[in-house]
Amino acid sequence: MARVKRGTLVKKRHKKILDAASGYFGGKSVLFKTANEQFMKSGNYAYRDRRNKKRMFRRLWITRISAGCRANGLTYNRFIEGLNKSDIVIDRKVLSELAISEPATFSQLVAKAASTLGIAV
Repeated sequence: MARVKRGTLVKKRHKKILDAASGYFGGKSVLFKTANEQFMKSGNYAYRDRRNKKRMFRRLWITRISAGCRANGLTYNRFIEGLNKSDIVIDRKVLSELAISEPATFSQLVAKAASTLGIAV
């Protein structure tokens, strides 16, 4: 029985990793061991940051809403409380877009939230 040489399989596996690491800096793009380490590390970063991206966007939306609320004389916390009590269900992404692109509409929402809480704005 003939022996099995596995050089082609190893070369194929190495080529797959080196192609994936083609844009990396220095030896990370040409040396298999360092390329493989960086490729696995990059996968971990991508996995982690797909989750962090959601957190970062929520923080951005809240910051924008807060700025719009303060411009209208109300805090973010009281604004959200007023929206909840007046049964207005709008997510933070849409609220931040309104605060940026439609300030008049956002001011009406702030006024509605404030009147529900009994605050004069």
